[in-house]
Amino acid sequence: MSSTGDRYGMTKISACVLAAALLAATALVWPEPAMADDVQDARQLVEKARWAFENFMADKDLGPGVRSLVKRAKGVLIYPQVLKGAFIWGISGGSGAMLAYDNKTGKWGGPAFYTIGEASFGLQIGGEASEVILVALTDRGVASLLSTSAKLGADVGIAVGPVGAGAEAATANLSADIVSYSRSKGLYAGISLEGAVVAVRGGLNKAYYGKEVTPTAILVQHEVTNPQAAGLIGAVSKAAGK
Repeated sequence: MSSTGDRYGMTKISACVLAAALLAATALVWPEPAMADDVQDARQLVEKARWAFENFMADKDLGPGVRSLVKRAKGVLIYPQVLKGAFIWGISGGSGAMLAYDNKTGKWGGPAFYTIGEASFGLQIGGEASEVILVALTDRGVASLLSTSAKLGADVGIAVGPVGAGAEAATANLSADIVSYSRSKGLYAGISLEGAVVAVRGGLNKAYYGKEVTPTAILVQHEVTNPQAAGLIGAVSKAAGK
């Protein structure tokens, strides 16, 4: 009887030890898929940003104006997909990748990751989603984007870029800190970004570079790089001619 009781007691202890071990293992393993998802999301966002940028360059109405501005830009923030009717704080509006130009090295660097959000951007034509490019023309424009968050039109000046015939010449007279362009299903979307909030996606920055890192560390101090961004950097460098 005593032997049976001992075996029963040992069985209970073993079961408890096993359960504790399983819980500990689950606790250790559980965060990994989230990080893996962020890494994959960041990599895909960089590729989508390259495709979106190349779409702008190939657009006969938008391309000349965007290219003219990029040639004198200090930073370019590309959102491959900004959803209509879903502009709320966080990633629901859209996520983008930003590159910055370094005058000292003569090279583009990055990317750093951002969100954009607002209650409504007033799409002037139909479309479920738009590609959006923000071109920072001044040091103030870049500095505002390096902060934790910036409200366009309030914290920094923004203007909608000219399109169509004469767009390239018209860009010479633009004095805004940031100029925006958008396209929906291959058409000029006419989005006003006044009041939109641009904020840093720290989770994607950490996942992409393998450690906590700020946009300033990425874009200004060049503390980290990722070879996977070569395609995006190459596309912007080619358009800028530098």
